[in-house]
Amino acid sequence: MQRLYDFLRRHPTGVDAFWAVALFGITLMAEATRQEATGTDSPALVVPIVLLLCLVIALRRRMPEKMLLLAGALGLAQLVLNVPTTAADFAFMVIVYTVAATGARWASRLALGMGLSAASLAQLRWPERESSVAEYVAIIVFQTVPFALAWVLGDSIRTRRAYFAQLEERAARLEREREAQAKVAVAAERARIARELHDVVAHNVSVMVVQADGAAYVLDAAPDQARKALETISSTGRQALAEMRRLLGVLRTGEHQEGGEYVPQPDVEQIEDLVEQCRGSGLPVDFKIEGTPRPLPSGVELTAYRIVQEALTNTRKHGGPNAGASVRLVYFDDGLGLLVEDDGKGAPHELYEEGGADGQGHGLIGMRERVGMVGGTLDAGPRPGGGFRISALLPLKPAH
Repeated sequence: MQRLYDFLRRHPTGVDAFWAVALFGITLMAEATRQEATGTDSPALVVPIVLLLCLVIALRRRMPEKMLLLAGALGLAQLVLNVPTTAADFAFMVIVYTVAATGARWASRLALGMGLSAASLAQLRWPERESSVAEYVAIIVFQTVPFALAWVLGDSIRTRRAYFAQLEERAARLEREREAQAKVAVAAERARIARELHDVVAHNVSVMVVQADGAAYVLDAAPDQARKALETISSTGRQALAEMRRLLGVLRTGEHQEGGEYVPQPDVEQIEDLVEQCRGSGLPVDFKIEGTPRPLPSGVELTAYRIVQEALTNTRKHGGPNAGASVRLVYFDDGLGLLVEDDGKGAPHELYEEGGADGQGHGLIGMRERVGMVGGTLDAGPRPGGGFRISALLPLKPAH
């Protein structure tokens, strides 16, 4: 049955042609029965008109507007040529429904007018004998109601189809928007991963370079210090490789697992480990915490860690020999304050803005972007008498 139903849906014109042939046969048999009962012959134009009305049924879905005009012309021909109504006139009701459901708006309104006037015109042309005015009105109303119902049914089908088409279009639009948002989210995540990768590489490679230079300097005079420096290089390199593998794994697979093992999320507590690592690499760092430590939003903690990491990396790059640094974390009621200073000879402010002496990193631009993402403020610039200062205030709640 399902195959038959699918076949009929794929061939609507064939289905209509079948019903047209059936209606033609039924009309001819009804006319033959009437001729035997009355003993009179049907008008010669009955067969052509019946044949054309059946054609209206057969082509109603292929050319609804044209078939409506053809049906209207046939109805007028019946009135003018005095061709009485037959079973084939059922085509008028069918074409009214079809045009109301699928035809143009002007055709739908014309079909409604034709359907409402058909019964009245038929009664005027072939009145019932010995009938009162009330009986005439009742007959007209009785014959008009089916046409009105056919038009209402067709128009409701049109409205239903339009509603479902709108729902499908909206669903398709939402799907396209969802895909676009997913692509934007993927691009933003990859950009974030790229920034994380820059921070990892810049920090760890900077530590390795400093340690390598120190090991080369004391290799002959102090082998123990050189060995310690090489061990630091080894551990730092392994740590950098591990973090790079996690980050690059996300870029390869295109998947982001929140809270998973692939995306490292440093927090404020790890700043102390970062400071110890810098001390081990030969950079004196004074670290203090003021206020009462408490849990912070993950975005604020990550931003604070990366700012300190970038600032200490810049100190090693641009501070020069014998440079020292200090890191202050201040817990306020409504935010977290950061102050990172160094007393090195410093570098031109433009180099920091460009992201380093090679102009290839993020530098202050990356810091400002991170701080802006959490709704904070950043102040950075040279210190009086030498060195560089970075001050940031990170609110607990982003500004709206």
